Amino acid sequence: MTNVVIQVIVEILAGVFPTGRGFEPRPQSEFARPKSSAKLIPDSPRTFVPNMIQAIFFDFNGVIINDERIHLKAYRETLSTEGVELTDEDYFASLGMDDVAFVRAAYARGNKALDDETLREVIDREHAKHRELIANDLPVPSGIISFIKAAARLYDLGIVSMAVRSEIDHVLKLAGLTNQFSLIVSAEPGLKHKPAPDCYERGLELLNEKRRHRRDLPLLAKECLVIEDAPPGIASARGAGMRTIGVTTTVTEQALRTAGADIVTPNLADWSPDSVRHLFD
Repeated sequence: MTNVVIQVIVEILAGVFPTGRGFEPRPQSEFARPKSSAKLIPDSPRTFVPNMIQAIFFDFNGVIINDERIHLKAYRETLSTEGVELTDEDYFASLGMDDVAFVRAAYARGNKALDDETLREVIDREHAKHRELIANDLPVPSGIISFIKAAARLYDLGIVSMAVRSEIDHVLKLAGLTNQFSLIVSAEPGLKHKPAPDCYERGLELLNEKRRHRRDLPLLAKECLVIEDAPPGIASARGAGMRTIGVTTTVTEQALRTAGADIVTPNLADWSPDSVRHLFD
């Protein structure tokens, strides 16, 4: 706003406001831009306002990497060697959980005892199997990569996931996306998994710490957009007060709408930063 006031003063001194006539800015003036390029508040004096969405938080599995069924396969094979059954229904009912909660739930359904050593071994074996399955065919669509790189030029980006950090970093390196995100929230002791809002609240906290460090104003939750593939993630983001896009890579459109997604889309391949501005600003 200060820059706008200064420019008005400069243009007054330069004679662009002739006495007795209305405001006639020079063609190159800030004020000569088409009206449609400036967002106005309805029924209020004309005032320049910032875009509503300032940051985008991505879920990881099922959004950046389309691998929920790969995890299902890896966990099914790993758990079967322990005598624990994993059905499709069991897996998809557990979306939003971290690995620890997921394995504990699987053993509880089978009424099997689980000690900490076995828990860790099962998770490590599943991670190794998952890496093996994606080694030659990384399921990160090129459209997702293009959208992320384009969005990173205009928004603060973050990942908020219940995956472990090492698995996130591994995929980002393979996809060439290592430097696109300002922050990553991953599974950690004491952090409640989705649908609790804690992980997205933590993401906003970390982002605002970075913004303060670079002398930017902190953001409000309503200025953050979350992209999720499962109802627990949508519920988590909404609980944190954020806007949401649901992607139907994992569950149905109806399931995402029932969870409260603001927008539902089949994928992000055709999305651009302009799409975000058009729908949410």
